[in-house]
Amino acid sequence: MSWRVCGARVAGLAVALVLAVSDRETRASQSATSAPTSPSSSTASSSNGDRSAPSAADRAPRTRRDTRRSRTPDFADMARQQAQTDGAWRDASEGHMQMAKIRYRSRAGDLEIPAFVFQPLQAAAPRSQPALVWVHENIRGHLYEHYIPYIKQAVAKGYVVIAPEYRGSIGYGETLYDAIDYGGAEVDDVVTAASVVVSRVPAVDPKRIGIIGWSHGGLITLLSVFRNPSTFAGAVAIAPVTNLFQRLAFKGVEAHRALIDPYNRLGGSPAEQPGVYRDRSPLFHVDRLRIPLRVHIADNDQDVNIEEGMQLVDALRARQPELAETQVFRSPPGGHLFDRRVNPKTLEPDNTTAQRESWAKVWAFFDRVLSPPVSEPAGTPVNAESSR
Repeated sequence: MSWRVCGARVAGLAVALVLAVSDRETRASQSATSAPTSPSSSTASSSNGDRSAPSAADRAPRTRRDTRRSRTPDFADMARQQAQTDGAWRDASEGHMQMAKIRYRSRAGDLEIPAFVFQPLQAAAPRSQPALVWVHENIRGHLYEHYIPYIKQAVAKGYVVIAPEYRGSIGYGETLYDAIDYGGAEVDDVVTAASVVVSRVPAVDPKRIGIIGWSHGGLITLLSVFRNPSTFAGAVAIAPVTNLFQRLAFKGVEAHRALIDPYNRLGGSPAEQPGVYRDRSPLFHVDRLRIPLRVHIADNDQDVNIEEGMQLVDALRARQPELAETQVFRSPPGGHLFDRRVNPKTLEPDNTTAQRESWAKVWAFFDRVLSPPVSEPAGTPVNAESSR
C-alpha cells in the first residue's frame, strides 16, 4: 500500500474520531438543555448559543444584544487601548521607518479594514521593493507592540510592511468586532492588503510580496496562499492553527465554538458541518500549495498543541517537499510565543537561541524568495513604459 493511500486512510480515521467526539459532545449538551430548567438557568443556557439547526437569522450579523456573546465588550476602552498602541508604534517608528494608518475596502465587499503601513525612511524607485503582509495572532487581537522589533528589522532590510487589522480585531468598534468570520471573509480582508500596498506604495514590486502570520494569523496565512496561489511569492506560518477537527476535539467543541464562531456563521459543530470545517482547516489543502512556504512549530506549544501542528508538518514533508520547509523547535522558552517574546519595558527581543534561530531562518527565506530579479545586461534597451 502506498504512503498516499495509507496516509489518506489514517487522516480519514482521525477525522472520523474527532467528528465522533464532536457529535457526542453536541448530543450531550442537547440532552442537558432539553431537561426542565428554571428561568435563570434557561437564560444561562441561551448565553452559550442554541444547539438546534441554525436558521437564516443565526447566520446574519448580530447586534450587541446577541445571546451568544457572554458579555457586552467595552468598545470605548478598547478604542482607548488602541490609541495607546498606535502611539507606541509611532514612537517606535520615529527615526527608523515611516508609519501610516490607513483604511481600505475588503474584497469581501462589506467592510473597511484598518491597517498599519511601514516603509523605509528613504524613498525608493517605483516597483523596486519587496513587501510583507503581516498577519497578527488571535481572533480577538491586533498588531501588538511585541511585533515592534521585528517589523523594524523587516523595514531595515528594505521591506514595506502592511499589517491588516482584519475583521474580529479589537480596538476599532463594534462593527469590525462583530464581523468575525473564522477562516472565511477574514482571509479576504488579509489578501486584499496585497493589492492595497501595491496601489498605495509605488515602490512595492507586485511580484515580490510575501505573507507571514502567527497562530490564528498563521491559519489565515496558509488559507490565503492555498486559495490565492498567484498573489504571494512566499509565505511563513509560525505555530499555525492547522486542523479545526483536532483543535475543537482537544479544546472542547462547544466551548471553543463559542470563541471562534459566536454568531454561528459556520452553521454548527464539526459533526453538523464537516465540509465547512474542512474548508477552513489548512491541513486539508496542502496539495494546493504553489509557492515556497516555511513553517515553524514548537513541541511545547500549549495553544497549538504538537498533536495538531505535526499533522501539517508531516503532510508538507510528505506531499510538498519541493516547496515547503518545516522546523520543529524542541522545548523553546515561551512555547507558543517562543519567537516573538519581548521585554515588556524595553520591547527588545528575549534573544533566546530558538528565537534568534527562528528569525534568522525567516529572514533568510524571505531574502531568497523575494529577492529582486536578475538585472538586465548592460546595453539592454529600456522600454518606453519604464522610461517615462
